[in-house]
Amino acid sequence: MEKQEKLDKFYDEAHHFKNGVSTLRKLARACGLTETYKWSVPTYMIDDKNVIAISKFKTHFGVWFFNGVFLSDPNEVLENAQEGKTKAMRHWKFSDLEEINVKGVTAYINEAIENQKKGIQLKVTKKLKGKIEVPPLLSQEFNKNPELKDSFNKLTYSRQREYIEYLANAKQEKTKLSRLIKIVPLILEDKGLNDIYRK
Repeated sequence: MEKQEKLDKFYDEAHHFKNGVSTLRKLARACGLTETYKWSVPTYMIDDKNVIAISKFKTHFGVWFFNGVFLSDPNEVLENAQEGKTKAMRHWKFSDLEEINVKGVTAYINEAIENQKKGIQLKVTKKLKGKIEVPPLLSQEFNKNPELKDSFNKLTYSRQREYIEYLANAKQEKTKLSRLIKIVPLILEDKGLNDIYRK
């Protein structure tokens, strides 16, 4: 399905917040943002950078501000999108169309646009890579097959970690052995366990 079809479906389908999200869409477009579709929601950008997204759920709908942590929030309406997970994203939730403060939402969107134009965003700190601990079963296989060990060492850190976790998460020895049989040819082909899902 094309992005436009997905957008049409999001806004046209019967939903108790249909009018609410349509109103937010009008405000986003009036602010000059470019409309696209990402992460299963309409997303609005400026200069190819995400500014806001519009969402709807069973009990509420609202606006996600990708760098909402930097908004002044004079109305004190913004909440962390996912406490403990999201650092910069904030959202303004509504449970009824009448709750939408048109001037307020427009002001927040315009502030978010200005912040984006100034390049204000949270600096992402990369997590330090932990040491990869090869499970005994795989280590034994490396001893039998030096080519396998060499191929594994050439893989990226994240791919190595995926394989390790895949083996480590198996509870029974029988499962570990079947998983080992599955991953050996993938490693030898320099493939990651989840490459099929990355395409």
